[in-house]
Amino acid sequence: MNLTGIHHIAIICSDYKISKEFYVNLMGFPIIREVYRKERDSYKLDLAIPDGTQLELFSFPNAPARPSYPEAQGLRHLAFQTTDIEAAVEELEGKGVEVEPLRIDEFTNRRFTFFSDPDGLPIELYEV
Repeated sequence: MNLTGIHHIAIICSDYKISKEFYVNLMGFPIIREVYRKERDSYKLDLAIPDGTQLELFSFPNAPARPSYPEAQGLRHLAFQTTDIEAAVEELEGKGVEVEPLRIDEFTNRRFTFFSDPDGLPIELYEV
């Protein structure tokens, strides 16, 4: 198959404007393109992650809520790497985001923490 990486991660938002604000202005991901698809009454926003991966945000009218249990099947969380976790946490908290206390990965001894996006999707910061 010659797979070389992840191209994109797609998220369906409950409130497109709030999620756009969160991922663009709070997380700092630049917009690649934004389109409104009239036939679907849906926005699609492509965002650039520094490693070349893209994050896609979608809005769909009346999308059903996804049950979110810590060990439910499906996507567990979205993890971003950082070289300075303390600075990243300080920046998030300065913007009003509640961030869990730092933890240590028992296998790698690396520091990590979690916070949530506007829809409660767990986001991990992992220090490399």
